[in-house]
Amino acid sequence: MKRVIVLGSSGSIGLSTCKVARELPERMKIVGLAVQRSVPALLEQVAEFGVRAVAVTNEESADEAAGALPAGCRLHRGNQGLVDLVRETEADMVLVAIVGTAGLAPALAALETGKDLAVASKEILVMAGQSVMSLAGQRGRMVLPVDSEHNAIFQCLQQTPEREVRRLILTASGGPFRTSGKEDLAHVTVEQALKHPTWEMGRKITIDSATLFNKGLEMIEAKWLFGVDMQKIDVVVHPQSIVHSMVEFVDHSVLAQLSHSDMCFPIQYAVTYPDRLPNQLPSLDFAKLGQLLFEAPDPDRFPALTLARRAGTEGGTLPAVFNAANEVAVERFLQRQSTFPRIWESVARVMDQHRNIASPSLDAIVDADAWAREACEALYR
Repeated sequence: MKRVIVLGSSGSIGLSTCKVARELPERMKIVGLAVQRSVPALLEQVAEFGVRAVAVTNEESADEAAGALPAGCRLHRGNQGLVDLVRETEADMVLVAIVGTAGLAPALAALETGKDLAVASKEILVMAGQSVMSLAGQRGRMVLPVDSEHNAIFQCLQQTPEREVRRLILTASGGPFRTSGKEDLAHVTVEQALKHPTWEMGRKITIDSATLFNKGLEMIEAKWLFGVDMQKIDVVVHPQSIVHSMVEFVDHSVLAQLSHSDMCFPIQYAVTYPDRLPNQLPSLDFAKLGQLLFEAPDPDRFPALTLARRAGTEGGTLPAVFNAANEVAVERFLQRQSTFPRIWESVARVMDQHRNIASPSLDAIVDADAWAREACEALYR
């Protein structure tokens, strides 16, 4: 039995995690939940799983939850409440599915208190990958990937030494504008960008998929998760999203992980690792699939991958700047205050303005994040 705290339990990853817990009650017990505002969903989950500790980061929503939670269920408030929930709840694993930088402090708290970390939030390792992986090593804890791409690589590698790995190949769906011309991207609407062809996700990550920034973030994340140099990390567009990623070894053989597009697959493997258990998820029918398509991403139409490679190669505080500027630029686009191409144009400008710190402390990373947000906001004034 693995006791799991789920941070971001009302989002798509959180809901899939609850589905896995529902299917595997003998192996997984949810003991803590956290949301930002979704109190009705939280209350349903508390009742279903008998949870005795929760966190609500929005103060207004926390007031709402305080009057509705059952007796004996402890409520933690605000972003500090996420840390308190992790520190004060007995658990084996913390699954972080919070979009943005708020997941970093509770992720570190999980490792510090001897809990394994399941990571669905890219920002944690993009901002502070060296600190997170170093702390995990010091405490003898695992950092298990929940992103389908990194989980696929994790399954393919299985403790293979870095010297035997030629490259990691992350697959990308290509998003809704995979076949759009460069000139057409200037006229993309918010509604069009939110229509992902494969996955149902939150608004921010759906825009990141449309710009390929999500894949850029995953490149940097893979560097830290698997201890490889950026030049060993490639991206290929695969619109069917059946091959979730691949590993090419030095003998040029390639292993790939394939499954239907359902986040329950990687979540279950992260929770039950190293075991594989039966479930109700669908099998692949290769005859029905017929063929799988692959194509190279176009860096001219989607510069995010080039910017990510630069950020990951230079390291220091630049990945945090890359991530923070993108968050601001995406929000401006969602608020209809920016064009679609201006997202990557803004990120590039902020990166160019940044004075990189090569070996930053956590405080320096947090400062760089704040600086990048202000610098990006200034571009829209």
